[in-house]
Amino acid sequence: MITCHLRYVIDPYKLAEFEAYAKMWIPLVSRLGGEHHGYFLPAEGANNIAFALFSFPSLAAYETYRQNMANDPECQAAFAFAESNRCIVSYERSFLRPVLQ
Repeated sequence: MITCHLRYVIDPYKLAEFEAYAKMWIPLVSRLGGEHHGYFLPAEGANNIAFALFSFPSLAAYETYRQNMANDPECQAAFAFAESNRCIVSYERSFLRPVLQ
């Protein structure tokens, strides 16, 4: 299993728009073969940092997701939504592997 960790720098004045964007992606990742673990929005501390976590069975499965996502109209609409309202300033993507009991 591989987990994608996204760290977003967001516009704190567009938190509602970012939350709408996040809600678009959860079912899309699931539909395209991943398991979404949710988005984590600012509550205390920094008001411009958010996170997302989602997993795939393997890095190869994630790569298939990326290919399918590039051609999916709903995914493209979600990207366009964030681009049009500029709620995301930047993001970083990391891949993690779990250590389970």
